[in-house]
Amino acid sequence: MLPVLYSFRRCPYAIRARMAICYAGVPVELREILLKNKPPSMLAVSPKGTVPVLVLPDGRVLDESCDVMCWALAVHDPDNWINPAVSREASRLIAENDGSFKTHLDHYKYADRYPEQTPAHYRAEGEAFLQTLEARLQQQPYLLGHQPGFADVAIFPFVRQFSLVDPDWFSSAPYPRLRHWLNHWLESPLFTSVMEKYPVWQEGAAAQLFWLHR
Repeated sequence: MLPVLYSFRRCPYAIRARMAICYAGVPVELREILLKNKPPSMLAVSPKGTVPVLVLPDGRVLDESCDVMCWALAVHDPDNWINPAVSREASRLIAENDGSFKTHLDHYKYADRYPEQTPAHYRAEGEAFLQTLEARLQQQPYLLGHQPGFADVAIFPFVRQFSLVDPDWFSSAPYPRLRHWLNHWLESPLFTSVMEKYPVWQEGAAAQLFWLHR
């Protein structure tokens, strides 16, 4: 019996969870859902209704993306994405990403829902985090050193989403190292693998296996 992963292809939280699962080479049963039509089986195990949701064979439910990542890496972490030497700094960066930056990203992406300020205002608020990342990447190829790690994969999908709001602006913004880092992940086999399209899962449908073919 395989773990069951409820996911939504474009969700940045689900993307980072799938990347960790693929990297670890752990097979799961993928259930691609629509957020506007959440299956009752998912809501039964995780009433908050967000993705990813991982249901383990022993009945445990992980419905926080970083918990899913940690579970996968505990199974197999060949390149040491979890590095105890930088774990505190990784947690701090991810907390900022998932907190204030995600708020500014949502306001920027959905500025019509927040007419109190202009899109440019919300973008400028989000840029504070981009500047932090750019400064780090001026010193090293990855956020916490010379090897990719947990923080890179946890943060990358959100920077990707920010860049897509206005690609022309992002392509000329003063973040050359951040663009290079982003393109590295966008072009990686790991990312392209997890962004493969799967049909929307229906209750009672046959299992769809999902893992990285190395």
